[in-house]
Order: sequence, then C-alpha cells, then structure tokens
Amino acid sequence: MPNKNNGLFKLSTIFFAMLPALLSGLNNKAQARDFFDPSFISSLNGSDPSTTPDLSVFQTQNAQAPGDYRVDIMFNGRYLDTRTIKFVANNRASSDNREPALVPCLSLKALAEYGVRIKSFPELAEDQNGCANFSVIPDTKADFDFTAQRLNISIPQAALSTTAQGYIPPDQFDDGINALLVNYQFSGSNDMQANDEYYSLNLQSGLNVGPWRIRNLSTWNKNNSDAGDWDSAYLYMQRSIRSINSNLVMGESSSLSTIFDSVPFTGIQLATDTTMLPESMRGYAPIIRGIAKTNARVVIKQNGYQVYQTYVAPGAFEITDMYPSGGSGDLYVSVEESDGSKQEFVVPFATLPVMVRENQLEYEITSGKYRPYDGGVDETPFTQATATYGVSSSLTLYGGMQAASRYQALSTGLGYNLGELGAASADVTQAWSKKKDDEKTSGQSWRVRYGKNIVETGTNVTIAGYRYSTRGFNTLSEVLDSYSNDGNYTSRSLRNRTQPDG
Repeated sequence: MPNKNNGLFKLSTIFFAMLPALLSGLNNKAQARDFFDPSFISSLNGSDPSTTPDLSVFQTQNAQAPGDYRVDIMFNGRYLDTRTIKFVANNRASSDNREPALVPCLSLKALAEYGVRIKSFPELAEDQNGCANFSVIPDTKADFDFTAQRLNISIPQAALSTTAQGYIPPDQFDDGINALLVNYQFSGSNDMQANDEYYSLNLQSGLNVGPWRIRNLSTWNKNNSDAGDWDSAYLYMQRSIRSINSNLVMGESSSLSTIFDSVPFTGIQLATDTTMLPESMRGYAPIIRGIAKTNARVVIKQNGYQVYQTYVAPGAFEITDMYPSGGSGDLYVSVEESDGSKQEFVVPFATLPVMVRENQLEYEITSGKYRPYDGGVDETPFTQATATYGVSSSLTLYGGMQAASRYQALSTGLGYNLGELGAASADVTQAWSKKKDDEKTSGQSWRVRYGKNIVETGTNVTIAGYRYSTRGFNTLSEVLDSYSNDGNYTSRSLRNRTQPDG
C-alpha cells in the first residue's frame, strides 16, 4: 500500500520549488505598464520600419509632445494675448510633475514685449533655438495647461518695466494749433485838481507755430503830457524736446535757482521739463520694495489716507510710481495675500525740494550774456550748468558750475532721507571773483536744510535753510553788477554773511 505521507512530501517539495517563480511572475505583473508597440504604425501604413515614431514621451503621465500650440497667454493672472507658441521638452522634467514636461520657447523680443527688464538680467540669453532661459529670473513660472490650451506665465513685478500712472506715449503729444495770443491789462488815473494823469498798459503777446512758442511782455507808461515810454521785459522763443523731456529756450529769460541764485540772461538754455513726466513721477517719492507670497494687493497709506494701491504677482515687487505727497509722513504698507494672510511694514518718509527719485536726472545748461536790470551794467557773457541725480531711493546728489571772465564757482551737495529722523541736505559753493576796482577774492558759502513731520503730535519741524558765507564770497550777479558805468554798485553788493536761505 502506498505511503500517503510520501505523496504529500513530494507535492510540498514541488510547491515550494515553484513558489519563487510564482512570486516573480506576480511581481512583474504588478510593475508592468501598458505598452504600445510603435512598429504597428509602420506596418499598418506600409512605411519603412526604420522610421518608427518615438512615442516614449507619452510614457510619462500628462506628458505631451513638443511642438507649436495655439494658446491663451495669461500673464500674472490677466489675459494678455492668443498666439502660437513653440514648446520644447524640459530637460529638468520629473515624474512627480514638480517640473513641467514642456516649457515655452520665448525669445528675448517676446519677453521685452511682456515688459521684462531684459538689461537687468545679463544671464537671460537665447540658446541655439532662440529660446531665452527665463528661469534665471527668481520666482518665475510658466505652466502649460494642455487641456485648456492656456499658458500661465508668472513673473515678479520687480522684474517688469512698469508703466507709470498717468503715462502718455510721446507720439500722442499734441503741439496744438497755430495761434496768435494777446492778453492786456490797462489802468489809469486822472487828478483834475492837481492836473496829474497816469496811464499804464501791460501787453502779453505770443505766437504758436508748430512746436515753437514765442512770448513777449511789454509795458507802456505815460505821465501827464509826455508821449509815453515802451519797455520790453522779455522776449524769448521756446520749444519742447520730447525725446529727452527737456525744454529749449532762446532769447531773454532767467537761469534756474535750484542750486545757484537765478541770473537773468540773453542767450540759450536747455533744461529738464518735469511737466513732460507723468504726474506720478514728478517730485520725490521713495521706492517701496517687498516680497509677495501669492498674488497680492498692495495698499499704501500716509497720515491715515490711502495714497496708492496695486496688484502684484508672487515674488519680489517694487513700486516706483507713487504720487509725491507734500511734506512728510511715514508710509504704511500692507501686502494682502490671496490666501487671506497679510504683511505690514513701515517705510519712513521725508523730503526736501532738492531731492529727486532714484535714477532720475534733472539738469540745466545756460549760456549767454548777463541781462542786468540796470541799463548801465556791462552785459558780460557767462555759462551755468547744474545737475541733480537720484543715486538711490534715499540719496540725491547735486552740483553745478558758473563761469565768466571775472567769476568762477563750483558747487556740490547731497540730500538724504533720514527715515524716522526726517530729511536733510547740505551743500557748499566755492567761488573766485573780482569786482570792479577791487582785488580778486575767493570764499565759500555753506547751506543746510532740514525737514521733519511728527504726525503723532501734529508737530511740523521745518528749517527752510541756513546759509553761512565766508569773507570773500560773492554771487555772480553781485560781481557782474559791480561793472556799472555810473559806479553805483555798493548797495547791490552789500549782503549779510550769515542769513536765512529759503
């Protein structure tokens, strides 16, 4: 009789011998993927098997083939355009979808059209296919939603060239119509008892031809029985130069008083015209910088009033077009994130008339003959040049020179936003001069200014200016006025060596 135990032993031996193979098969089945043999395509259409298409790109979930796709472009959450964009494979793509399989091929020209500040990122170069490596811009994202055929581009506001509030393209400037202008003011009096009469006429006339403006102010005065005298206060011609935001003046006018005292002249002047800038870029205001975690709303308040609001993309942002506010007062900045969180910080703010915005340049070049109010004074040729530049959001540098045959002067100074301490400026002018019938002298003039507004106590501390001049210092007008034919210049040259300066 056969032994049953021996049979069971043989079956057990066979089972355990086959177990590794069974487990191996189950394991392989668990790891298997759906596979489509691309050679079937070649066999179906009868093409050469060597030209079998590469379908490996589709082995990754949600992957798509590189190529041209017509997509809606959403730039920082806003619809921008619909156009055909070339997409290329992303070498850094991962199976966990942290890196997209396709990235858009955007040229430097396209990025510039989107407002990216190309010059601020030297590494932003194009490859052999003309695709810019915009990943060098921190916090930049470009996600392709294949299902919706939408390209979502997110670039931090700090990397974009923002258009200032109130900006008007130069090609939309209008010179107006050609016109002849006349304004007049006439007054008179007649005293019958004293047989005394007086008449006066102020005549302001102008002519507009294209971009040119001609202006004249003439006066006529008559006493009693005389015929009356005509006098011209000024006559000049001017036009704007839009490409450099400047104004050109030729004729009788006065130099600017930003750094030196204003000097009347007959000649030519080229100077910055701030009225050609957007209103939000005139005057001084600090640059507000911060970092947004999500798409956020930025609100700025000063002295309890909202003075600015904008929306920014995730990443670094900077606000450069805030309207200037009079005086001073700290700026309270609130960054309201889309997830409900909020960031708040304070930017101390104070200003003085000499200060300008970061990277802003204001200049003046004047050359001509001195135009004295006294007809007996020599019309000495002179040249004046000044410049003011915003080095940073807090620091402004300025300086200038005056040159004539009997007078030379150099000036330099700075203005600084001290934050909670207010704003201050200081400058010094070194002059070399020779008055008529006097020896050549030299001297310095020092000037300081300070301003501070304490909102909490309602106190406004302002020192408009304080100037101290050493012995031997003279202004250009004082020296040139001394060369008078009548020799009566003493009263004009007297000055207080320590005086307030507005």
